[in-house]
Amino acid sequence: MVFGQVVIGPPGSGKTTYCNGMFQFLKLIGRKVAVVNLDPANDALPYECAVNIEDLIKLSDVMAEHSLGPNGGLVYCMDYLEKNIDWLESKLKPFLEDHYLLFDFPGQVELFFLHSNAKNMITRLVKKLDLRLTAVHLVDAHLCCDPGKYVSALLLSLTTMLHLELPHINVLSKIDLIGNYGKLAYNLEFYMDVQDLSYLQHDLDQDPRSMKYRKLTKGLCDVIEDFGLVNFTTLDIQDEESVGNLVKLIDKSNGYIFAGIQGSVVEFSKIAAAPLDWDYYRTAAIQEKYMKDD
Repeated sequence: MVFGQVVIGPPGSGKTTYCNGMFQFLKLIGRKVAVVNLDPANDALPYECAVNIEDLIKLSDVMAEHSLGPNGGLVYCMDYLEKNIDWLESKLKPFLEDHYLLFDFPGQVELFFLHSNAKNMITRLVKKLDLRLTAVHLVDAHLCCDPGKYVSALLLSLTTMLHLELPHINVLSKIDLIGNYGKLAYNLEFYMDVQDLSYLQHDLDQDPRSMKYRKLTKGLCDVIEDFGLVNFTTLDIQDEESVGNLVKLIDKSNGYIFAGIQGSVVEFSKIAAAPLDWDYYRTAAIQEKYMKDD
């Protein structure tokens, strides 16, 4: 079986930078890594690309030939890739024996909670090539500074989780820059654990622009809390410890930590039930490191 990550998130959340940093980190710890670029709009790749969708179809050609904008062109490219999934499978086969896969997807969020082509492709690859994938969903950490944007990020994360049906980790990326946007209304733990959202509703009520959406906001928050699925970890892609902690979570979610084990059920259970890091290191230490105290 082959392990890997499906890297997704809105435009500007840092997917390509993440793939580059994760590629370098995994190589440093001794893994063979193949990065698969499935974003036809990404024509300036900072990483070494093993498979590139531009060898199959180019966004610029689609836009010119069919008179489409960037969004329509991306949807067309994903539809075309789904219909030519055999091409992708043949490109991946040389890496299936001993490589770890990183799939860099487009930033058009509709592809992951509205359209079915990305899900269909991932599902086929998982079944046919025996892949063990984790969806890594990046959300820019600065959205925590705006209650309305944070609720939108929660809703996007939830719908993406339900749509893709993969092991899923939501990541507040660029946590090292969050101090540039001012002080958070609550501790970082509040945003990572998605605690009582009624506090955010109170903050939103102070904004005259959002007053008329009060019932809608409450309904959305209730849906998020009723599912109880969304939480976040943080990432500073330039910090080795931060990347390492995220890799541990990913390895546990897709089963990589069990890959090299041949032993009893007891040995497996020891790893599965390993103690979690003390909460201080998960939240307070990050807040002390990256966030300003006024």
